[in-house]
Amino acid sequence: MSPTALAEPRRTRPEPAPVPPPSAAGRYVSEEEYWRDYYLDSDVHYEWNNGRLEEKPVSNYETFLVYEWFMHLLRLFLDSRPIAKMVALEMGFRLPLPTGTVIRKPDFGVVRNDNPHPLLPLDASYHGVFDLCVEALSDQERRDILCDTVVKKAEYAAGGVPEYYILHREPERQAFFTRTAAGVYVPIRPDDGVLRSRVLPGLQFRLADLCRRPEHATLRDDPVYAAFVLLGWRAAEERAAAESNRADTEAQARRQAERRAQEAEQALARLHAQLAGRDTAQ
Repeated sequence: MSPTALAEPRRTRPEPAPVPPPSAAGRYVSEEEYWRDYYLDSDVHYEWNNGRLEEKPVSNYETFLVYEWFMHLLRLFLDSRPIAKMVALEMGFRLPLPTGTVIRKPDFGVVRNDNPHPLLPLDASYHGVFDLCVEALSDQERRDILCDTVVKKAEYAAGGVPEYYILHREPERQAFFTRTAAGVYVPIRPDDGVLRSRVLPGLQFRLADLCRRPEHATLRDDPVYAAFVLLGWRAAEERAAAESNRADTEAQARRQAERRAQEAEQALARLHAQLAGRDTAQ
C-alpha cells in the first residue's frame, strides 16, 4: 500500500437526517386519548376539536417578533403590577361549548389572580377559562387564518374569554376584542392610537409599536409606558440621582463652611494685626 493511500482519511457515510414524525392532524381520538397521548407531545402541538386532532400552525418569523415584543411588554407590566399570571403555548384549557367540547392551546394566555379557578404551580393544563388569549396569526394557509379569526374567535367568546388578541406582522391583520355582557366580541377601540386592556387595568400600548418594536428600555420615559415599564430601573436611577444630589449638597455645604471658617480666620488675623499696630503706636 502506498504512503499516499495510508494518508487518505477514512470515508464514512453521513448520518441520515432525522425524519420528523408524521402528523396526526385530522385523526379522531377520544378526549381521554388526547390528554394521555397527544396533549404533552413535544414534537407537535395538538389541539382537540370535538374529537378531532388539530395541529397548531407555525407563524413566520416577523409575526413571531411581534408576538415576542408584546409578550415581553406584558411581562414588564405584570412585574410592576402582579395582578395576573401568564402562560405560554404548552398549556391548554377545555371549553365545553354548545357545539361540542374543544381543548385549545393559545400562543399565550393570562389568568387574573381573582379568577375563580386559580392557576396552581403544578398545573399542566388550566382548569378554568383564561382571562386573555393571544394568538400569533399564521397566514400560510387560508384554513389557519380562518381558525384564528373565525373559529377560535367564536369559541373563545362562547366559552367566556373576556379578551382576545390576534397578532400579526401586518397591522391590518391585527385584532383586539373584548367580550360584552351578551357574550359576543366587539373590537377594542384605540384612543389616539393607544389600546387599553379592560381585563388588565393599566396595560396599554401603542398599536404602531407592535410592528415598530422599540427597545423596551427606551419606553421608560414614554408617557404611554412609563407607569409600568422597568419601574425598578427608574427607582434605582432616582435613588442614584437623589444620592448624587445629597452628596453635591453636602459637598457644597462643606465648601461654604470651609470658606466661612477661612474668612473668619482672615478676619481674626486682621484684627490681631490692627491690635498689634495700636500697641506699637502707643
